[in-house]
Amino acid sequence: MSTAAKRWTVLLFTFGLIAAACGSSSDDITTTTAAAQSTATTSTTAATTTTAESSGAATGLKGVQSAVVRIVAEGSFVDPEYGEIDNAAGSGSGFIIDPSGIAVTNNHVVTGAAFLQVYVDGEDEPRNAKTIGVSECSDLAVIDIDGAGFPYLEWWDGDIVTGTDIYVAGFPLGDPEYTLTEGIVSKEKADGETYWASVDSVLEHTARAMGGNSGGPLVTEDGEVVGIHYSSWQDRDIRYAISRDEASKILDDLTAGSDVTSIGVNGEAFANDDLSGIWVSAVESGSPAANVGIKGGDVITRMEGINLATDGTMSDYCDILRSHEPGDPLSVEILRFGTEEVLEGTLNGDEELTLAFSFAEELAEDVDTGSAAYEYTEVYDDDGILVMQIPTTWADIDGRGWDIGGEIIGPGIAAAPSLDGFYTSWDVPGVFFGASDVLLETIAPSDLLESVDFTGTCTYDGRSDYEDAVYTGAYDVWLDCGGTPTAIVILEAYPTPQDFVVFVQIQVVSDADLEALDVILASFDVVVD
Repeated sequence: MSTAAKRWTVLLFTFGLIAAACGSSSDDITTTTAAAQSTATTSTTAATTTTAESSGAATGLKGVQSAVVRIVAEGSFVDPEYGEIDNAAGSGSGFIIDPSGIAVTNNHVVTGAAFLQVYVDGEDEPRNAKTIGVSECSDLAVIDIDGAGFPYLEWWDGDIVTGTDIYVAGFPLGDPEYTLTEGIVSKEKADGETYWASVDSVLEHTARAMGGNSGGPLVTEDGEVVGIHYSSWQDRDIRYAISRDEASKILDDLTAGSDVTSIGVNGEAFANDDLSGIWVSAVESGSPAANVGIKGGDVITRMEGINLATDGTMSDYCDILRSHEPGDPLSVEILRFGTEEVLEGTLNGDEELTLAFSFAEELAEDVDTGSAAYEYTEVYDDDGILVMQIPTTWADIDGRGWDIGGEIIGPGIAAAPSLDGFYTSWDVPGVFFGASDVLLETIAPSDLLESVDFTGTCTYDGRSDYEDAVYTGAYDVWLDCGGTPTAIVILEAYPTPQDFVVFVQIQVVSDADLEALDVILASFDVVVD
């Protein structure tokens, strides 16, 4: 197993399941490949290409194609199932609403891309475009396509009711071949609280749509826009669109260059027994999220003290954004899987994210000897059940098990520059890490901590609660051991469910050991088949 702890492994596995569900239920960015292009659906009803007068409104189904565009967004994204995907060319759809080249699409199609290329009807070469306004919560974006004098679509002014005939226009699966599919509005006010958006309601429709249709228009037979397609539940044969009525509330602001209910991320909500939050796949340069240091692959777990996405939707996240003005300071907590850190900071503040908690920072004033930083290596106990990262100089290792009174109660591993020195003096740093299910029969929470008493030898500095993505428990800190600056940190923690107890004891002698303390606690792992 890699240096990622089991807690991270479990969560990432769960994310993989979530991602698989997203792939079947939501029109995410569709990577443009030759295979995708060659296998694009042929069952759609393609309209004859008829370009409207330059700078004029496209009319009728035959004219719609002239104002519908294919968008290729190239950038690097972090997928919860596949990890970082560099130089990915995602494809979506959009439609022009002004002859100057202003077009509407989805936030998830464009946000976080390094650049956009837009294919306009009848042109072999793409045009560049820039994003001018986005809304994460409404999953809408407005882009400006290079050039002018474009045909455009107008908004339908009729009532949108169940049974309204509609057509979805766009470029499914990244296929450059335009398609048009027929259906009806099957529900005029479907629930708009989902893991990819948060609006009062959305249109449910029956027109066939796939990945790559995202951002394309729903139009009437007169070629006027009813809504913007943004997602599908393929396994349920259900599709969704943002209605004209919902879009009209914010499109003027987006067109004017203002973001609405957005911090500049391309992300989605998820929730499981261990963790919930907003998974960030990409971040827009210059946005509040980018300025505070949020990166692709981060999980925004808390905002303004509220745990996000506990119900698996964007609701709480978006309610917080709606309750504040753009530019208001917003506190955030971030789980960063790449470094296994919990970070905190303030959006629209003056400083970037910092560690939410660090044992090294906590004890730095109490350990006064200096030392060079360590290099680290990964070690296992003899049974391959426990793993952690330790300094390479802690090369005296015993992985025979957790021994109490001559009885092995579970896997255990100790490491130090000299185990004899670690066990018998205050001058040698080191660590012991054990896990046991046997002890659960005889101990209650905190019993292990109570059993380790250095009174008379060290100064007790108190007990604090401990919590990470999987484990909860408590830790004790002992200072000035044996009349030296040495500190001891002892952790007792339990996973959920409480199948075993984890015990970690670390002896800190120097500044470098403070760093080692954080590395060990970020990397320890109980490998469970």
